Amino acid sequence: MTETSNTPETEDVAEQAEVETLSPADRIAELEAEVAKYKDQALRALAEQENVRRRAQRDREDALKFATSNFAKDLVTVADNLRRAIDSVPEAQAAKDELLKGLLSGVSATERELLAAFEKHGIRKLDPLGEKFDHNFHQAIFELENTGKPAGTVVQVLQAGYTLHDRLLREAMVGVAKGAVAEAVASEEKPVEDKHADRHHRVDRTA
Repeated sequence: MTETSNTPETEDVAEQAEVETLSPADRIAELEAEVAKYKDQALRALAEQENVRRRAQRDREDALKFATSNFAKDLVTVADNLRRAIDSVPEAQAAKDELLKGLLSGVSATERELLAAFEKHGIRKLDPLGEKFDHNFHQAIFELENTGKPAGTVVQVLQAGYTLHDRLLREAMVGVAKGAVAEAVASEEKPVEDKHADRHHRVDRTA
């Protein structure tokens, strides 16, 4: 017996024979299915290409936005020192000394100009005094009791924080109000203890 090998010529002949056996309607449906398949493949390829382009563009924009993050971190320490210099001069003393008053005014103007430049380039100062503690932007250094503020409220800012285009550049170091939970529990338990003690006392007396 001789074996028939599947050559390209024999496969083309078989496909041609299969096509000839199809009705025109079936052939149209088959062609439409192939068109739909290739169209779907083309759309998927275009969508993937667009996603790659958008990711590359976003990465490029982020690289441009945050390329100066290290430089910005160094600059915010300059702002810290300007604020310390301003806070170190008592207002009463500055009011008496015209030279000191003028120097303080110049340092304050320099701080304002620096903060304005920060805002222009996407650097925003975080001064969360009175705000709810947010672990994403704040670092709690200590807790304070009897502040009159709800628990978790920032009651003291030790060092301002900064963001660069809404990305954290430096956390704000803060003190947070502590809730008087222990006192509340103690005040609730005390009447109960007194009530039981009084009940035992009455029982002992009647015996």
